[in-house]
Amino acid sequence: MKDIATADVEEVASARANAGAQTLFKGLEVLSRVAKGDTTLGKMAKSLDLNKTTVHRLASTLVEAGFLSFSTREGYALGTKLLELGYAASQQITLTRVSHDHLRQLSVDTGDTVNLGVLERDQVHYIDKIPGTRRIEVRCVIGERQPLRHTGLGKALLLDESEEVLREVFLREAATFPRYRYDLRQWLDVMARYRSLGYTMDLDENEDHIRCVAAPIRDMGGKIIAAVSVSSIAQYMDDARIKAVADYVKETTQKISAEFGYR
Repeated sequence: MKDIATADVEEVASARANAGAQTLFKGLEVLSRVAKGDTTLGKMAKSLDLNKTTVHRLASTLVEAGFLSFSTREGYALGTKLLELGYAASQQITLTRVSHDHLRQLSVDTGDTVNLGVLERDQVHYIDKIPGTRRIEVRCVIGERQPLRHTGLGKALLLDESEEVLREVFLREAATFPRYRYDLRQWLDVMARYRSLGYTMDLDENEDHIRCVAAPIRDMGGKIIAAVSVSSIAQYMDDARIKAVADYVKETTQKISAEFGYR
């Protein structure tokens, strides 16, 4: 049986978690009221049935985080952080819609698993997947996040970055994943080679016996906004086949990039 002290600690922790969830919910309600035109503390307090002190504390925190803005003349308004999130969300939705048929055709052409990923919070965020038709399926999950350094998608998303940024990525991820086939100098050389090829590879780096070929998607201004990869087990992705798959991947990303205005 749990002793009394342990039970008390767990009860306090649970109470704090519940309080935190309630605070978050109230903060979201404040955002909702501002979006509906409640620009003053008085209006928000009345709509939410909260006292002005509580609303002021919540609104001040949201202003500090950039989710709200405040001026003495206009009152509260939605902040630039929400614009960033809204743009990111709309871009991802557009990406999956525009890319999906191209990804499906790529999977048909190669027989392998195809993934679409974007850079989010210093990681690869998988936002779409087309399963392959091979006897052995490569495990990938929409919504999961993976490191940049040793994934094909991650390297493709970093193709335009300076050596300084690449160094930062390598050292940051080395602190969490110290065991890796390349040291820093070797990895920088690999990335330089991939940049000249226009595609990247994951050669059993992220998972044993899994290989990937990836290439970036670019927008009208040439900026990398996403990447596409073809993943398969090593027996289906030997060195001879990698070049053929790379041609398919590059052709696909060029078609998707063209839909975003890239020439």
